[in-house]
Amino acid sequence: MEFLVALGVVVLGSVVQATVGFGLALIAAPVLMLIYPPFVPGPLMAAALVLVLLVAYRDHHAIDVAGLGYAMAGRVVGTLAAGVFLVIASVEAFNLVFGGLVLAAALISALGLRVSPGPKNTTIAGALSGLMGTISSIGGPPMALLYQGEGTTRLRGTLAGFFIVGGAFTLGVLAAVGRFGWEELRLAGLLAPATLLGFLLALPLRRRVSENAARPLVIVLSAACGVAVLWRTLF
Repeated sequence: MEFLVALGVVVLGSVVQATVGFGLALIAAPVLMLIYPPFVPGPLMAAALVLVLLVAYRDHHAIDVAGLGYAMAGRVVGTLAAGVFLVIASVEAFNLVFGGLVLAAALISALGLRVSPGPKNTTIAGALSGLMGTISSIGGPPMALLYQGEGTTRLRGTLAGFFIVGGAFTLGVLAAVGRFGWEELRLAGLLAPATLLGFLLALPLRRRVSENAARPLVIVLSAACGVAVLWRTLF
């Protein structure tokens, strides 16, 4: 029964991510942590690669290729820093700080203050995404908040491209610090079919999400992400 619940939340999270651009880890990670902690972060991130590959192929025409270069430069730095952090420091302390930062970013966006995805801002967002994604598997909000005003299709495509390269690099760092091996790969294989099912279920839904709907959805999901990280750390 617990495994069926795990698959169910992965399907739900995949539907949201395939429709909006992110949300799989936000929805699935807290539940998977309660059911079986080894599912997070490596196995969930590896299973998500199936989903983001499909989304990137579907929305490849809308990917901000130039922005991805800056984002990946930041992702490398953030991921390496998180790898060092996982070895020498407390995950709880980082989650408290980052959960607060995500909530602050969502609040700024809700107030109508937007940050344009220029080279500097995109690099910073990529670094923050790498930090959070490597530690908690929830790395979508920084990039999503940056691209919230660019339209739903561009948001989905760009984030998918970012997650493909960034996720693969993060898995490499997790493997280097002993957090992703054969057992985690086996667990990822158990979750991967659920991400494929979620993508298929989202196909009719994405056509019903208007370009203007992305921004409020991103803000709500980002705020929920910050709350989830803080709640999981404190309680």
